[in-house]
Amino acid sequence: MLRPLVIAFSLVAAMPALAETRVPQTPAEIRFGFAPLVKEAAPAVVNIYAKRIVQERQSLFTSDPFFDQFFRGFGESQPKVQNSLGSGVILSDDGIVVSNYHVVGMSTDIRVQLKDRREYKARVLLADEESDLAILQMEDANTLPFLKLRNSDTVEVGELVLAIGNPFGVGQTVTSGIVSGLARSGVSTGNSRGYFLQTDAAINPGNSGGALVDVNGELIGINTSILTRSGGSNGIGFAIPARLVGEFVNQAREGYDEFRRPWAGMFGQPVDADMADGLGLDRPGGIIVSDLHPESPFLAAGLEASDVILEVDGLPVNTPAEMVFRMSVAGLGNQASVLVAREGEVTSYDVDLGSAPENPPRHTIEAGRKSAIPGVVMSNINAAVVWEFNLPFNIEGVVVETPGAVGSRLGLRAGDVLRVIDGEEVSSTKEADHALRNASKRLTLEVQRGTQRVVMRIRL
Repeated sequence: MLRPLVIAFSLVAAMPALAETRVPQTPAEIRFGFAPLVKEAAPAVVNIYAKRIVQERQSLFTSDPFFDQFFRGFGESQPKVQNSLGSGVILSDDGIVVSNYHVVGMSTDIRVQLKDRREYKARVLLADEESDLAILQMEDANTLPFLKLRNSDTVEVGELVLAIGNPFGVGQTVTSGIVSGLARSGVSTGNSRGYFLQTDAAINPGNSGGALVDVNGELIGINTSILTRSGGSNGIGFAIPARLVGEFVNQAREGYDEFRRPWAGMFGQPVDADMADGLGLDRPGGIIVSDLHPESPFLAAGLEASDVILEVDGLPVNTPAEMVFRMSVAGLGNQASVLVAREGEVTSYDVDLGSAPENPPRHTIEAGRKSAIPGVVMSNINAAVVWEFNLPFNIEGVVVETPGAVGSRLGLRAGDVLRVIDGEEVSSTKEADHALRNASKRLTLEVQRGTQRVVMRIRL
C-alpha cells in the first residue's frame, strides 16, 4: 500500500536522449488525449501481492486499553501472516521489476500480475529500506513489456505526467497531472528523509511502486508517498527519481543484495540567509561542512571544515538528502566533481567515491554463554561502524551491534559504545569480551549513548 505522510543520501546502459515534449495541439491529439501513451506504457505496470510472516506477542490484556500498557511485550510470540498490495514497474524484457521496499521488503511470497492477468512468482534481488526501493526478478519470464528509464535530472516543472498503479486494489488506474516540483527533500519515506519529484497527478494507497511516466512513455519516477490529512490524495504526491532506480538496477545485476552508497565522511547543514551573509555568499544555498572524518574522501580531495558545497556534478545541492542522492547516483568507484565556495572564491574538486574503510578491522565478537551478557554482539569502531551507527567522528572503542535478548532486557541498545566494564576501560572487542566473562555479580557498565554517558548497575 502507499505510505501516506500525515502532516502534524550510472544507469542501466545509457540514458535515452530527451525527446521533444509538448501539450496536445491539434483536434485529433486532443480527441485521443493520452490513450496512445497509456496503451504503450500501462502493460509494463504490474500489481504486486506480497506475504510475510511476522512474530506477534499475544497478551490476555491486548483488548484492554488500561492494562495493555503495563503488560505489552508479555506473552508467547505467535506467527502472523501480513499481506501487502502495491504496484511495480517492469524495466527489462527478462522480468526485472522495481517496487517500494514497504511493499515487498522482508516478504517470503511475492506474486506479480500483469495487466493481461498473467501471474509470475518473483524474488527480491536487492532491497533498501532507507530509499524505499526494491528490485525483483520475475521467475521464468521473458519477452515482457517494459519501460525505459529517462534521466530524471532533465525533468522540468510543468511537464505533463501520468501516474499508473493499483490504488485501493480496484485495478490498474491512470491519472494525469504535471510535475509540481523538483528536489523535494523535506519529506520522509522508508527509514529516513529522501529526495523526490513532486506531482499533482492523483496518487492513493496501493499506488506505491507504480510508474510516473512522461508524455513519451519513459519512466521518470516510482510513486512512493503522499502528503495528506485524510489518507487520500490531496494532489501532493512524491516519486523516487529514475536516476536512483537505475543505480539500484545496476547493483542488483552486479549481484549485490544490499544497496551500497558512497561514504562522505562528512557532517554538514544547509546554508540559510543569516549564514550566507557571514560566508560572503550573495544568496542562501549549498551545504556548509561542519566536520570531516580523518579518512573522508572529501578531506583527501582538499575540502576543509567551513567550506560550502554548492554543486555536485554540475547540479545544485541544498540539503544533506540532495547530497546523498547525488553521490548515490554517481556510483561507487567513480569520481564526483564538487564545486566549493571558500572565503569568497569558488573552486572545483574531484572526489573519489568509495565505501567507508574497515580500518582497523572490526573484529566482531558474539559473547558466549559464560559471559555476563550472553548473545551481545560487539565490534571495534572504525569508519564503517561510525557511518552505520551514526557515531561521532572522534569516538573510539567498542560498539554494541546487537544487544541480544539478555542485553535488551538490561537496557543495552544497538549503537551503544562500551567505555568501562566493572571499572576496566575497554578499547577493543577482545578486552570487552574478557571483562564480561570475568565480571562480578554486581556488574557496572559505563556506556556512551549519543552525547550522553549512561551508567548501568546490574545484579547478575
